[in-house]
Amino acid sequence: MGKRSRQRQKNQPTGRDNRDNAGWGAGYADIVKENKLFEHYYQEQGLVPEGEFEQFMEAMREPLPATIRITGYKSHAKEILHCLKEKYFKEIQEVEIDGQKIEAPQPLSWYPDEQAWHTNMSRKIIRKSPLLEKFHQFLVSETESGNISRQEAVSMIPPLLLKIESHHKILDMCAAPGSKTAQLIEMLHSDMDVPFPEGFVIANDVDNKRCYLLVHQAKRLNSPCIMVINHDASCIPTLQVESGGKRDILFYDRILCDVPCSGDGTMRKNIDVWKKWTTSNSLHLHGLQLRIAVRGVEQLAVGGRMVYSTCSLNPIEDEAVIAALLEKSEGALELADGSADLPGLKWMPGVTSWKLMTKDGQWYSDWSEVPTNRHTQIRPTMFPPKDPQKLASMHLEKCMRILPHHQNTGGFFVAVLVKKAPMPWNKRYPKLRRDVSSGSAAQTGDSPAAATPADAPRLPETAPEDPEVGGGEAKVEGEGGEEAPKGASQARETAPKQDGVCGPPPSKKMRLFGFKEDPFVFLTEDDPVFLPIQNFYDLSPDFPKLNVLTRTHEGKKRHLYMVSKELRNVLLNNSERMKVINTGVKVWSRNSDGEEFGCAFRLAQEGIYTLNPYIRSRMITVSVEDIKVLLTQENPFLSKLEEDSHAQAKKMVMGSIVLRYQPNSNNPAEPQCPIELCGWRGKTSIRAFVPRNERFHYLRMLGVEVFRDKQGTGQGRRDAGKEGKQEEGAEKEGETTEGAAENEGELDLENGSSEAKANGGNQGTSS
Repeated sequence: MGKRSRQRQKNQPTGRDNRDNAGWGAGYADIVKENKLFEHYYQEQGLVPEGEFEQFMEAMREPLPATIRITGYKSHAKEILHCLKEKYFKEIQEVEIDGQKIEAPQPLSWYPDEQAWHTNMSRKIIRKSPLLEKFHQFLVSETESGNISRQEAVSMIPPLLLKIESHHKILDMCAAPGSKTAQLIEMLHSDMDVPFPEGFVIANDVDNKRCYLLVHQAKRLNSPCIMVINHDASCIPTLQVESGGKRDILFYDRILCDVPCSGDGTMRKNIDVWKKWTTSNSLHLHGLQLRIAVRGVEQLAVGGRMVYSTCSLNPIEDEAVIAALLEKSEGALELADGSADLPGLKWMPGVTSWKLMTKDGQWYSDWSEVPTNRHTQIRPTMFPPKDPQKLASMHLEKCMRILPHHQNTGGFFVAVLVKKAPMPWNKRYPKLRRDVSSGSAAQTGDSPAAATPADAPRLPETAPEDPEVGGGEAKVEGEGGEEAPKGASQARETAPKQDGVCGPPPSKKMRLFGFKEDPFVFLTEDDPVFLPIQNFYDLSPDFPKLNVLTRTHEGKKRHLYMVSKELRNVLLNNSERMKVINTGVKVWSRNSDGEEFGCAFRLAQEGIYTLNPYIRSRMITVSVEDIKVLLTQENPFLSKLEEDSHAQAKKMVMGSIVLRYQPNSNNPAEPQCPIELCGWRGKTSIRAFVPRNERFHYLRMLGVEVFRDKQGTGQGRRDAGKEGKQEEGAEKEGETTEGAAENEGELDLENGSSEAKANGGNQGTSS
């Protein structure tokens, strides 16, 4: 970590936070959008087609239009799209601002299934215009519910190029703030009928605080297949998994390497870059970017894909890194052409020649021109390869650079790398240990790409002083080698004792920053807490109870979470090797008053779609009208339900329930997707335990107008609430039995994440 990491943290938010950030900021004070050095630099580089430079600069000075993405994996996506098109977009067309009519939003031509939309309105207009207040509230509410992500268009590109399938093991190396991570999760869950896809996403970030922002983004999607970890991406630890009774190295099928960058592609949104831009930013970041990319391809499975991306237009951060990576790989990597995967996207091919400029205006075209006193700042890898044949074989034209004036977007660079063979430094160095722990050091057996033993982790005889990797600033380890993890340093500690083998320098101790996280404790086969839950909800025999975890070794378990069996494997085999911030989706919460009815745990709305396939009792089928009553009244009498639902509820004992709506294809006016809500059957009443923004979401799907006043109260709920209060007196008899659940439910309803607040945010649990 040390000094260079602090530099990275200082530079990182410039490009990344502002590109992905889901917030709609009010903007900056007036900043003069001029930077002569910037203009001179990019004119000289020739990245913009001839005759288009003025258009390019004009586009850079314009505010960035707002873009939204509907989360694609939820069955509700079509309903949200219908709501947007038929209601909000039609209303927007009638709005005039400063005498000009607002143009209708348009779908992004290259994003599948009309799931991403582009407007000609800036974020500032949407937020500040009273005429667009309803649309803004809709966006805020649906974003909180995880049904919409407000994300810059170019930021949506890398996950699409990864070609995710449900069985893929995915690493997101520099993931915060998490918009692209959310896309990766959605793609894993493309089939909603599979509660536990075989694949998973491990999302990493070096900044502890930004990891919690990442957790917030990922939690909206309620997936059991996401884990957030906190490491320096340039030396992210190698993980192990158990496969067939042996320990294997975890190689990833897909890696997203969206590195920290100077961020000059974000000038339309991050106006501050105009005055801060200098060529030295890219010179400082190049070495780190290359080290992160090298670490990524080391952990990539043979046959796997890694997408390298930046929001910088600078070749020093873009093609130079890719060229150095390809040269180091000696044919093990090749660039893939991603253009066919994004029909309709306008992009410029990668360049094969570029120059380097210092901040005082000095140009260099080749490493041989660089004076010795500049060698610490300027590295050979920053220049194009000299050998024309080698340069041509790299096919750098397959890289994609998106220019702002071509489709009214931000600036962006992306390259798709496919791994054809083990990395060459694996073959060169002698193997210092026969296997990893007790098992084989080959890739995991269930990886779609078959592995070879040659791809096993091997450590170099000495730490190579290789100028191609940041000037010897960091060791280039064998694939799967790492600097930090004490649990994996066994070979290094013993290596010097072996005859005739010179071991590498002693590894640095892994330094953990930030909060000390609560432990992840899995339930055992005979855990007494589980039997009453199993009986009360009549869970099916195939329910994977070993995937249930809690966050405490001692005392009462407050909440129970679930992860997929693959993530359980990762957690159990790497507790000393990585710092986990968060994983799992909450499925049950303690409600002690429920104990007298047979179960001390009530269902949590976050995990209902994960649990639903396994629950065989405590279910009430409800109609559209029932849902309207349940979501607009706090404690409706059972008699408020329609006859069929009422009869089902009367037969049921008090306690936690599932309220299930099944679509009727004969009535297209009603929602055509299933809805599952958590609820509580009281003595004489029934209620839904659904967070506020989700209530608004479901009500909108049912055609109920929901508009929050300045205090943030739902108008529909407030009106209906009066009716509910008149009946409150009749509910007193049920207070002792429902009290705890009611109170906790109210916190969930008003705050959305009461647990995280109660715990000071330290746990990072999926609340």
